[in-house]
Amino acid sequence: MQRAQLADFLRRRREAIRPGEVGIADGPRRRTAGLRREEVAMLAGMSVDYVVRLEQGRSSQPSTQLLGALARALRLTDDERTHLFHLAGHQPPPSVGSARLARAGLVRMLDLLGDTPALVISDLGEVLAQNRASLLLTGDLSGGTGDRRYSIYRWFTEPETHAVHTADDAEHHARRLVADLRAVAGRRSGDREVAALVERLQAVSADFRRLWAEHEVAVRRADRKTFVHPRVGPILMDCETLVTPDLGQQLLVLSPADADARERLELLRVVGVEEF
Repeated sequence: MQRAQLADFLRRRREAIRPGEVGIADGPRRRTAGLRREEVAMLAGMSVDYVVRLEQGRSSQPSTQLLGALARALRLTDDERTHLFHLAGHQPPPSVGSARLARAGLVRMLDLLGDTPALVISDLGEVLAQNRASLLLTGDLSGGTGDRRYSIYRWFTEPETHAVHTADDAEHHARRLVADLRAVAGRRSGDREVAALVERLQAVSADFRRLWAEHEVAVRRADRKTFVHPRVGPILMDCETLVTPDLGQQLLVLSPADADARERLELLRVVGVEEF
């Protein structure tokens, strides 16, 4: 364990984060650069005293669970997380499975896209982040727990989720969801998270079993679909998917496909958020 280097790294990463990046108000009386130690402790679910001892190089060796919590609290990139584990004398966990935190670079792209709806999703279809334009178009798709985190599970178990698509799009959308999951299952062969999700879907949905048995495979890329909004009506959108090098996360960008869609999207920005 490299205590001095670990202390320096944690202190510098804490000071580099703006409070707003982690949902903390940046008031006028704040004097600390970046986050306060008590804020890191709150975000990581550990004591302030332990955070202080870590930053002063006086702590015992942190567990891998504590390191994971610190990595999430400090919004570390994959490379920074690996470095953190090495400094603490642990082997970093492999970067497999669905990441539960949108990558910092993708979140910055959400902000840069401005009025263009965009969202970050995991390879299993868990929505990790949305910009405001996406929230206006589809409502809040994040925050689900258990299997409801996955868009494919909600689609095959909650018929009300179909309302955002036209009847003509529904079968196409279902096939795309299943074909994409089939591609993920092949790429992550032996991954228990994927296998268990497929098993549960087969147990609860005859439609899923039917489509899964057809063994169609198609990675989510470009597509065109109609979103039905309760206040402005149908909006035809082109969907472009950009993936991270490890294929673990995707940036889904939605742009209006024609002049009518642009007008409806502009109207949507005026009328504001519609609760779904």
